[in-house]
Amino acid sequence: MIQTGFISNAHNDLVTDAAYDFYGLRLATCSLDQRIKVWQMDESNNWTVEDDWKAHDAPVSKLSWAHPEFGSIIASSSFDRTVKIWEQAGPHIDAESQPPPAVNGSSQNHAGSGPLSSRWIERAVLADAKGTVRAVEFAPHHFGLKLATIATDNVLRIYECIEQPSLVSWQLTEELDVQTLAPGPSPATLSRAHTLALSTPTQTHATLEGASASLVSQALQQGLQQQGAPAGSTRLGPGNREADGGWCISWCKDKYWGEVIAAGCGTSGIIKIIQINARRSTTLLTLAPPSVASSGASTAAQFQPSASTASADMLDSRAPIGPASYAITSVAWAPSCGRSYHLIATGGRDGHVRIWKVKPGLDDVDPEAMTETDGEDTKWTAVAVADFDQHKSAVGRVEWNITGTTLSSAGNDGRIRLWKATSGNVWRPAGSVGVEQAEESSQAGSKDVDMDA
Repeated sequence: MIQTGFISNAHNDLVTDAAYDFYGLRLATCSLDQRIKVWQMDESNNWTVEDDWKAHDAPVSKLSWAHPEFGSIIASSSFDRTVKIWEQAGPHIDAESQPPPAVNGSSQNHAGSGPLSSRWIERAVLADAKGTVRAVEFAPHHFGLKLATIATDNVLRIYECIEQPSLVSWQLTEELDVQTLAPGPSPATLSRAHTLALSTPTQTHATLEGASASLVSQALQQGLQQQGAPAGSTRLGPGNREADGGWCISWCKDKYWGEVIAAGCGTSGIIKIIQINARRSTTLLTLAPPSVASSGASTAAQFQPSASTASADMLDSRAPIGPASYAITSVAWAPSCGRSYHLIATGGRDGHVRIWKVKPGLDDVDPEAMTETDGEDTKWTAVAVADFDQHKSAVGRVEWNITGTTLSSAGNDGRIRLWKATSGNVWRPAGSVGVEQAEESSQAGSKDVDMDA
């Protein structure tokens, strides 16, 4: 049994994202209608609108709550190529002491929304992206008030707030082209203290020459692909249009390894594990599904089917022809909770939900006395321990529970599916629930829904 709630007519257009705050007591949603709404559950277990405002001049793509130690803060990304920082200001705060917001919470009551008792003030606008911003996520709170964004220009950007009380000034500390970011040594080859010291960058290393080289590299790659494709040829995989791509990020929740983030972009179908530091950010590992790994990705993690995955023959038969691959639309890094390895989940346009078991390199190897064998031990490795295709359509979101033991996924089939590890760490479906079930239970006055296996 699972307890569900249903919000009808949440927005006037397609809902693009929903995010709970740290305590799970409030829910923020955004939509193609350019608005953000903050919901709160009342005593009757019904969700009511606490705030509703027009946030951007284009559809809002993603939302992220900051840790409550920094206050009540939301970051939003949009197709207008900006990221905005919002702070909640209660009615008790003197309006004269606050800077005048450009866009803020509306004082008008919307149908069924109830009174709006607080306002969200626009504190900062980050407009460095050269494409639509598809994802934004605050870093774990032990790294300070930082956030990561990724846009359709395939650039991962890291920002740090340098004026936390006012939230007005944000410094761009890193600009990394995800597609061309080179692999580098594991942080285990450095001392742990040195690694943590490097985890708080203070200046950007993106230069005009580096950006130009990146653009030239992309243009050459696109030209070679176009020249290699025979005239009039067709392929089964998706195209390279922006609508076919996927841009997603997820931070490693473990402080021990420093600032590490998983990022995916475009139609490559791969996820890169990136170490962020002030000297040189590098790719620690690349996660590639079978169709991509078989095309010759030398740094990609190998796929090893387990009892919970589809058969190898089935995977091969569904692999796209040639270099085509399906975009990864969502990635989620699980809380470690004392495990000696990490779990990373991905969802893609091919309808597959994959779970990767990632093992960091050894951290007790002396760099000066390191041999070739020891060098291999310091590298991060990964293996796919589960591959599910029950959605039979594109997967839009994957998310872990607070302990990293249960994975949920949402697909275009209109269902949210749960996945759990059984005895022997074999991942199995744990049930699913559809919108129609939640609506029926809401009308019946019951919040408990039977989950089909």
